[in-house]
Amino acid sequence: MREQDDNMQVLAGLPSAPEAAAAVRFLQFVNASPTPFHAVHNAALRLENAGFRKIREKDDWEATLQAGGKYYFTRNQSSLLAFTIPHKWLPGTGVSIVGTHVDSPNLRIRPVSKRSASGYLQVGVETYGGGIWHSWFDRDLSIAGRVVINERGSGYTPRLIKIDRPLLRIPTLAIHLDRGSADNFKFNTETEFTPILGLLASNLNAPTDNTHVNIKNEQTASNIQNNHHSLLLSLLAEELNVKPEQIHDFELHLYDTQPSVLGGLNNEFIFSPRMDNLVSSFAAVEALSESASSSFFPLGGNVNCIALFNHEEIGSVSTSGAESSLIPSLLQRLSPSPALLAQSIAKSLLISADMGHAVHPNYLSKHEDNHKPRLNGGIVIKTNAKQRYASDAIGTFMVKKLLERKGGKVQEYEVRNDMACGSTVGPMLSKLGLRTVDVGCAMLSMHSVRETAGTHDVQHAIDLFSSFFEVFATLDAQLTVD
Repeated sequence: MREQDDNMQVLAGLPSAPEAAAAVRFLQFVNASPTPFHAVHNAALRLENAGFRKIREKDDWEATLQAGGKYYFTRNQSSLLAFTIPHKWLPGTGVSIVGTHVDSPNLRIRPVSKRSASGYLQVGVETYGGGIWHSWFDRDLSIAGRVVINERGSGYTPRLIKIDRPLLRIPTLAIHLDRGSADNFKFNTETEFTPILGLLASNLNAPTDNTHVNIKNEQTASNIQNNHHSLLLSLLAEELNVKPEQIHDFELHLYDTQPSVLGGLNNEFIFSPRMDNLVSSFAAVEALSESASSSFFPLGGNVNCIALFNHEEIGSVSTSGAESSLIPSLLQRLSPSPALLAQSIAKSLLISADMGHAVHPNYLSKHEDNHKPRLNGGIVIKTNAKQRYASDAIGTFMVKKLLERKGGKVQEYEVRNDMACGSTVGPMLSKLGLRTVDVGCAMLSMHSVRETAGTHDVQHAIDLFSSFFEVFATLDAQLTVD
């Protein structure tokens, strides 16, 4: 009840109820999703509530797919594909795809993390992606991820964990001890970026995991008790309601425990971590769920699909990344012959959705004069002549027509000639022959532990994707391109 009351107070402070409601739902999603594993899990729950059926890649589900069906599958708990099949579906039908990613720059606990110095218990971490690492100092950090558990008679199971209290901190050095770098903060990410977990002295009399582990188990390769502080493993075990020796491996991420919130004079901002790219992922899940649950559900046209990838921040080269077999496999399973597959690809479009750079009021020179996206200014179409973004005139035209249908607004972004351009999953997926266009929502402080976006833009993204799922095939039939 308290959370509902808080949400109602937030809604009361915003001028547009639909846009406010979408932003509040996003806050709930991002607060519950500190890792890609959690984001995929929460996306799956939303899809199941909308009537989607879970299928598995290892099964022969092609034989059971039905026209009018709603399906999803996950890979390695860290990527997700969901799709709806129109009532008049036949193999060779095109696929309307929204592609996003669920990973963000963060810190990850090392396979051997046990460290200590000068009376402090420390945890060894590795940087992931291109984070603004100085923003992680002096934050209240905790742990989330997945842990491989021996279920005592039921085999081994990876279980998700999210500890909802501050555990770790990376303290800055006081200005009195480092006056020379006060105005130019630099640090070594290997030697000066290690979180503290506690004090050795306060844990001298604490029980260790050795009370639970026998000598024989300590010698096995899958036993990790000596790789991490016993108190850290005990904490994980308590959270999972198991014994420390039942923990055989894990992938654990650090995250900032400060909740995501709406801010600004009129709640026009979202202050949150991981908005790159959970805003796009959330909007894709919402749009597909809503379209599949509405009276609109298509009789004909394309298969509608969302693809939430992992590892975009480090190049997408993994089994769950955009350069994996996820999209090719889906296309081939829906259209199993070479001729049908070629027809399907020719009728398809991929909207690569990733966050874009809003103009910064203190750094106006970082934007090309005529390409300065604004928060809450509508969808940003991203173009680059060197194809770091995959947009071309055909794709951008289609996006504009889709947005017109919902009364939406468009902004254009191109990077300056004297600056390097980032990239997305779009160019790598366009190699399949898929027509591709790159879009996003404007934001500030991308890759910071605390980012800023526009409250209204969450609904703007949902509107674009909903329009895409509803009418793209009809629009495409009106366009002739050799």
